[in-house]
Amino acid sequence: MTTWQLQDAKNRFSAVVDAALAGEPQQVTRRGKPAVVVLAVSEYERLCRDQPNAPNFVDHLLAIPKAPDDDAFELPPRTRDYSPRKIDF
Repeated sequence: MTTWQLQDAKNRFSAVVDAALAGEPQQVTRRGKPAVVVLAVSEYERLCRDQPNAPNFVDHLLAIPKAPDDDAFELPPRTRDYSPRKIDF
């Protein structure tokens, strides 16, 4: 996999896309750390098709185990009065 710095990838975006369409995913880094991978739509669809039961992000969050007392959560009592103040016009 070819790695591009973000600035170089922006300047040569057509080359990045052409290489991805040719079947070679292109990695782009930001501040020296991997940020994204550019790949052809056909490859992306294949990856999605190979994992049809993969949970989406919301399902992943909902699957997080809960503490036994999660249903008993209560807000602490207010320590100040937040009602609107009266203003004379």
